[in-house]
Amino acid sequence: MGQEYGAAGAVASVVKRIGFLSFGHYQDVPGSLVRDAGEAYRQAVELAVAAEEVGADGAFVRVHHFAPQHSSPIPLLSAMAARTSRIELGTGVIDMRYENPLYLAEEAAVADLISEGRLQLGISRGSPEPADHGWRAFGYPDDGMPRDKAELFLAAVGGAPVVMSDPAMTGQSRPLAIDPQSPGLDERIWWGAGSRDTAVWAAEKGFNLMSSTLVFGESTSLGDLQAEQIAAYREAWNAAGHERSPRVSVSRSIIPLVTEEDHHYFGLRAQAESRDQVGIIDNAKATFGRSYIGEPDELIEQLADDAAVADADTLLITVPNQLGVDFNARLLESIVKHVAPGLGWR
Repeated sequence: MGQEYGAAGAVASVVKRIGFLSFGHYQDVPGSLVRDAGEAYRQAVELAVAAEEVGADGAFVRVHHFAPQHSSPIPLLSAMAARTSRIELGTGVIDMRYENPLYLAEEAAVADLISEGRLQLGISRGSPEPADHGWRAFGYPDDGMPRDKAELFLAAVGGAPVVMSDPAMTGQSRPLAIDPQSPGLDERIWWGAGSRDTAVWAAEKGFNLMSSTLVFGESTSLGDLQAEQIAAYREAWNAAGHERSPRVSVSRSIIPLVTEEDHHYFGLRAQAESRDQVGIIDNAKATFGRSYIGEPDELIEQLADDAAVADADTLLITVPNQLGVDFNARLLESIVKHVAPGLGWR
């Protein structure tokens, strides 16, 4: 599945992979069905199982540190892999400032082997965290070196030697790669890009593109801003001469109003959240995406005008995970059955 592109970048197919992206929030407050960390992780696994059953294509989790959200994705993805058989499993994104790239490469290879090649790992610099320079507490200096770590991680999962052997142990000095290796994993690593320049860098280095939930800059809409970013990415990818076709994802909050429960939780928010917002992140202007809330026919009409959604081959639905597994499984099923066919995605 997914879009296919010719040399000029023309879209040959509009079939899309549709997955969910969970921020993994948990909090012991009235109305929350995810009151602690244990419930958050167990329910994430159950939602992956349910998403596969209703026909979704991906289960992705966001990663944050020093906050009541998902923080350690590889064990979670491994648990998802053990309970599912078809659905893609990924992150959006792992903050490389907090990571040891070689240990992460080993962990990722193990999770990918368990899943039989279904991992789709988004990595990046990450977004602002609650801790002041929290990566320093993890043992990493300066800015956490996210791009340097990302390049080493990509090389490591691709089988490149990363250290020389000890002759006292091996009888010779020879280059060693990490072990285990999971063939093809290096083609399933994504870079979360929040600007045009970072998207171009990702293309040059051979990462798939995961366009951020917010993008630096202003335009008529987030969709138009991301479409410009995606076009620059694909141009840079072709110029770099990579042999394979890349994948591109965007994230959207999409809530079809189908049941009384949908209307109860989100009906009054349809108008209030129908426009993009502009805010300040890291002292720069960034555009945040709107929420798509409405009857399926309304959503079909609105999403048809979203340029980035049209250009991407993968759409990640940000889910309100504190409403529980059943609500989000129904939400995904409504998108797969009532929205996607009307847009030609199914």
